[in-house]
Parts: sequence; C-alpha cells; structure tokens
Amino acid sequence: MKSYRKELWLEIPQRRRLVNITRQVEDCLRESGIQEGLLLCNAMHITASVFINDDESGLHHDYEVWLEKLAPEKPYNQYRHNGAEDNADAHLKRTVMGREVVVAVTKGRLDFGTWEQIFYGEFDGKRRKRVLVKIIGE
Repeated sequence: MKSYRKELWLEIPQRRRLVNITRQVEDCLRESGIQEGLLLCNAMHITASVFINDDESGLHHDYEVWLEKLAPEKPYNQYRHNGAEDNADAHLKRTVMGREVVVAVTKGRLDFGTWEQIFYGEFDGKRRKRVLVKIIGE
C-alpha cells in the first residue's frame, strides 16, 4: 500500500469565502500515482471547512445567508468565546460545514457523483491556512 501527503496553503483576503479546490486535489492524486484507494482532505484550522457540493454561485450565496442566520458574526458580544479574537461565529460555521471529506479513488480518479466538487470554506480569513490531502491505496 502506498501513502501520499501534501499540504495546500490558502490565504483568503476576505473574512468568509468558498473556494473550489477540486483541481488542486486532483493534482495531488496525479502526483501520488495511486489508482485505487481513499483520499482524505481536511481543513487544518478550526475556523475553516472542507466539504463537497455543487459549484453553483446561487448555492454559494445561499450558504452565506444561511450560515449567517445560524451563527451571525455580529454583535460580537453575543458569544462568550469572543475576547482576544472575534471569531466565535467562524468556529460554529465550521462545525456545521464539517472538517473533512473522504473520496474514493477509482482508476486514478476521484469517484464523484454528478456535480460533486471539493470546497474549502473560510470563515475567519485574512491569514494563511492549510488543507491536508492524504491518499492511501495502490
């Protein structure tokens, strides 16, 4: 069994943004040479997420509106966590959107359903963060 590991670094200039990272993850899969196995992709920061969904701008807008209703950024004093940093909402948004995805690798390709793409969700941006790609298989 082979194993591959790579970190993808992102620096999002806004506080919140969804970024399609499917191509970068596919590049990792090609680099790995693995044809059959499993790929794990996870955010390595507690205020960011990795998830799978459709790459459609209306849906991305809907996520922003929905997440802001669930965990509004302001007022900052609504959260006990806020103090040194005003990012409690980002922690909650990450919990809702998830930490990681696992995708089957079949014949050297990500074994996706129709329209599935991998996204990085940033909820407390303006600094450099990383995503781990780990692939195991043959």
